[in-house]
Amino acid sequence: MTPQLRQAIKLLQFSNLEVNAFVEEELERNPLLERDESPDVPLTERAAPDQVTSAAAQPIDAAEAARSDILTSEMAAPLDADHAETYDPGGASDGAPSAGRIDGAGGRHDFDGNDWTVDDFASDERSLREHLGEQLRLTFADPIDRMIGAHLIALLCPAGRLTADPVAIAAAMNLPLERVEAVRTRMMRFEPVGLFARDLKECLAAQLAEKNRLDPAMQALLDNLELLARRDSKRLMALCGVDAEDLTEMMAEIRALDPKPGATYDSVPAQVVVPDLLMRQGNDGSWIIELNPDTMPRVLVNERFYAKIIPNARKEDKVFLAERLANANWLARSLQQRAQTILKVAAEIIRQQDGFLRMGVAYLRPLILRDIAEAVELHESTVSRVTANKYIATPRGTFELKYFFTTAIDGTDGGNTHSAEAVRHRIRILIGAEPPSEILSDDSIVAILRREGVDIARRTVAKYREALRIPNSVQRRREKAVPA
Repeated sequence: MTPQLRQAIKLLQFSNLEVNAFVEEELERNPLLERDESPDVPLTERAAPDQVTSAAAQPIDAAEAARSDILTSEMAAPLDADHAETYDPGGASDGAPSAGRIDGAGGRHDFDGNDWTVDDFASDERSLREHLGEQLRLTFADPIDRMIGAHLIALLCPAGRLTADPVAIAAAMNLPLERVEAVRTRMMRFEPVGLFARDLKECLAAQLAEKNRLDPAMQALLDNLELLARRDSKRLMALCGVDAEDLTEMMAEIRALDPKPGATYDSVPAQVVVPDLLMRQGNDGSWIIELNPDTMPRVLVNERFYAKIIPNARKEDKVFLAERLANANWLARSLQQRAQTILKVAAEIIRQQDGFLRMGVAYLRPLILRDIAEAVELHESTVSRVTANKYIATPRGTFELKYFFTTAIDGTDGGNTHSAEAVRHRIRILIGAEPPSEILSDDSIVAILRREGVDIARRTVAKYREALRIPNSVQRRREKAVPA
């Protein structure tokens, strides 16, 4: 493949944020390429010379876009080929950076009308070790105890557990085990309570002791956490010496504790998904799709600068500038082609999943890449790249385009098929609505689904139930046997 084709393929499978990062690199290398960020110029008038219109400024009706041939044969040909096995270095799987828009507050030189907010003056969150170090200095005055505490803090895992045996710690520091354990016991009451524990039982016990709730019955419950995990209520009531009501309250107290008290610190904040596509319903009820203008890169080719300096340039400079001009034009065409291809594929996906968008997940249709590829007359590998790492904001939430592709499950009548995702959703609803006196077994669920026209095997129901993290009927019966 040519370098230009490799570039076009990479752009196609990148998300908008990854394309922005790629464009930033090109802007640094190419003096003839500019990013167009003029806020007061209409988007359609800020396209590069090779971009006749801007895809983000042209909302497309899903049904109409699916029927129309957006791509010309010259533009579609390079990407409409089977390169599924081709490795493209520098992609997201290789750790390519993602670039996002960063909004900051600013002000004027005369200090009038600035945009500062309270958030701009908020202090940075302290790490767990900084938080514990402050408590260590306030709790212990003896330098040896402080040294032990600092060593224990250094050995904490991200969850807040102690990763080393206290015996080994004491031997390494040449100190009595009793002194190390005395320091560790006091530090287990540090905020958040439960840190420096060796296991889950010790962590929960420290939190219950802090609340003055570590009575003999609760200690017996902690000594049998494996029975609690299996929801064996009868044996737990016998071992703890309590009735069903008391056991329910004790289990509720256990659930309210934090099994990983250190995880709330030093954790990477969840990344907000920025959709590549936006969708809304038009006045006539049709779906309107457009590329997200906040993340879609827009570039200009500075031909005026090229025309100004090329007459007096040296021979080697002319070669360099001609190459840069060709690369800039190619990038502009690739961005335009990428935008049109994404819109074309997304429009067909939305057209085929109209029932889901209007009525919910129960109406999600079975869909595979070949269905979309045949409808838009592109290769399956092209559709696969288009739907990879792309998110669309719909009235039902933000979804990855891959979400709309689900395998088909045959119907009992041999006709209509059912989406696997819709069947999983139905299984969740059936189990959620079961009364404690009539727990549904996997065989019962199979019988219900077959009456509803879904030809499904018991092992498939069990697989879907486990994927939904729903316990089996025996565990659910034990859990629901205890009054809520």
